[in-house]
Amino acid sequence: MKVTIENGMPTVDAHDLGRLLDMPPDRVQAEMRNGALTSRLETGIDEDAGKMRLTFLYKDKRVRLTCSEDGEVLSTVRVNTGET
Repeated sequence: MKVTIENGMPTVDAHDLGRLLDMPPDRVQAEMRNGALTSRLETGIDEDAGKMRLTFLYKDKRVRLTCSEDGEVLSTVRVNTGET
């Protein structure tokens, strides 16, 4: 899996993100538009400079992707938070 970077902004393919969140890819954009699926981007500093962390929250699921500056996914963490 690779994240596409355009003008410093990352994009994750809906098929990849849907698979991580257990939802069909066509539902990913709809859930983002209605605010049910949210995301956060953090950029690394100091020893983490050149890396970014993308966090996606949907109902009781949290997916965190740590990526290099060229979009290569270095680690994926998927957690069921128990919250809805």
